[in-house]
Amino acid sequence: MLIRNKLILRFTLLVLGIQLSFSAFVYYFHAAAREQRFTRRLAGKAVMTARLHLRHPADSGRTARTFHRADLLTIEKEEISIYGPDNRLLYVSADTVPQAANRQQLATVATAGAPVRFRAGPLEAVGLTYGPAGRAYRLFAAGHDELGRAQLANLRLILLAGNVGALVLIILAGWYFADESLKPISRVIKQVKRITARDLSRRVDEGNGTDEIAQLASTFNQMLGGVEQAFEAQKSFVSHASHELRTPLTVALGTLQTGHAYDQTLDEAKASMASAVDDLRQLVALTNALLTLAQADQARFRGEETVRLDECLTQALAQCQSRYPERHIRVDFGAVPARLETPFAVAGNAQLLTTALLNLLDNACKYSRAEVRATLSYPEPGTVAVAVADTGIGIEPAELARVTEPLYRAENGRRAPGYGIGLAVTQKIAQRHGGDLRLASVAGAGTTATLRLPAA
Repeated sequence: MLIRNKLILRFTLLVLGIQLSFSAFVYYFHAAAREQRFTRRLAGKAVMTARLHLRHPADSGRTARTFHRADLLTIEKEEISIYGPDNRLLYVSADTVPQAANRQQLATVATAGAPVRFRAGPLEAVGLTYGPAGRAYRLFAAGHDELGRAQLANLRLILLAGNVGALVLIILAGWYFADESLKPISRVIKQVKRITARDLSRRVDEGNGTDEIAQLASTFNQMLGGVEQAFEAQKSFVSHASHELRTPLTVALGTLQTGHAYDQTLDEAKASMASAVDDLRQLVALTNALLTLAQADQARFRGEETVRLDECLTQALAQCQSRYPERHIRVDFGAVPARLETPFAVAGNAQLLTTALLNLLDNACKYSRAEVRATLSYPEPGTVAVAVADTGIGIEPAELARVTEPLYRAENGRRAPGYGIGLAVTQKIAQRHGGDLRLASVAGAGTTATLRLPAA
C-alpha cells in the first residue's frame, strides 16, 4: 500500500474514532437526561394523584378519574397505582392496569429513599413512598415517553447524518494533507528518476535543509557522491587495466608472430620464445596483482580473530628481505602503553595484514637504495601503527593524493618495475579493518607510509 493511502486511512480512522466517541458521549448523556426527566415526571404525576385521592378517600370512582382524564399533563399510556401502608391496593387509574410488576417492587420501594426505576412490560415505571414513616403509601406510575423517545430518535438521525458527512470531509481532508505532506517526497522521486549512470553529477534539491525530507535528500546526495566517485574509480580502473593488459599481450603476440614468420634457426626461435615468456610473466604478475586488489576490495570477515601485528610485520620482513637481499631494513619500537596483556594486537585477517605491510616494505625498498626503517608503535591509546620510511625519490605533492588509485603511478617512479596496485591494495585492507593509510612525502627526500589500525 502506498504511503499516501496509509496516511489517508490512518487519519480517517483516527478522526472517525474521535468523532464516533464524541457522538456516543452526546447520545448517552442525552438518553440519560431523558430518562431522568421522564422519571421525575412520572414521580410528580404519582404524587399529584396521591394528594388528590388521599384527600377524598371515599371517592375512588368518578371524581378522581374524571380529574385524572382531564389533566393536561396526561402521559401516554399512563398507569398509576397507590398502595396503602398495609400493601393493599387503594387506587388504580384504570381497571386494566396490571399489578404484577408493582407488587414485585413493593419491598424495594418501601426501603429505598429515592424513586425506583423499573420496567412494567413495555412501559417505563417508577415507584416511590409518600407520607410519614410508618404510614407511608407506595405510589407507582408507568407510561410511555413518546416525546422524549422521538427526540432521541431525531438525535440518532442527526448524529448518523453528521457522522456520514463528517466521514466524507475527513477523507477529503486526509487526502489533502497527505498530498501536501508527500509533495516534497514526490519532488525528490522526480529528481531521482532523472539521475542516470551517465549523469551522476546531478543532485537532489534539499529544500529548507531542516526537516526530515531535507535530511533524506542530503543523505541521498551523499550516497550519490560516493556512487559517483566509485563509478569514476571503476572507469579509471577498467581503462588502466585494459591498457596494462593489452601492452604485454600485444608484445608477446608480436614476438611470437615475428618468430613464426622469420626465425630460421633454433637459437632464433628460442630467443623469440624467451622474449614472449618474459612478456607473459609480466601479464601473469599483473593479473595476480589485479586479483589481489579485487580480493582486498571484497574481503569480508567478522573481526573475531585476534592478530599480532608485530608477527605480521616479521613475516612481511622475511618475504621482503628475500626479494631485496642487499637492502637493510631496520625495525624500531615506539611508545607502548604499560600493562598490555597482548601488545600490538588487532582484530582482523593475518594474511591480508601481512600483504599490506609487505606492499609498504616493497615500495620502500624499490624506490630507495638506503636503509628502510619500520616503526611499530601506539601513536595514541587504542591505535596501533606501523610506519615505513625510506629516503628514496619521494612523490610530488600534486601526485600524492592519487598514488592510492589502482594502476596509477607517479611520474618519477614509472621506470621501476610495478603496476601501481600495491598502495591501492594496502589502503583497501586498512579500510576493511577499520583503519587508514596515511602518506607523507617530499620529492627527492623520501616517503613515509603509516598503516593505522584500531587495537584489539
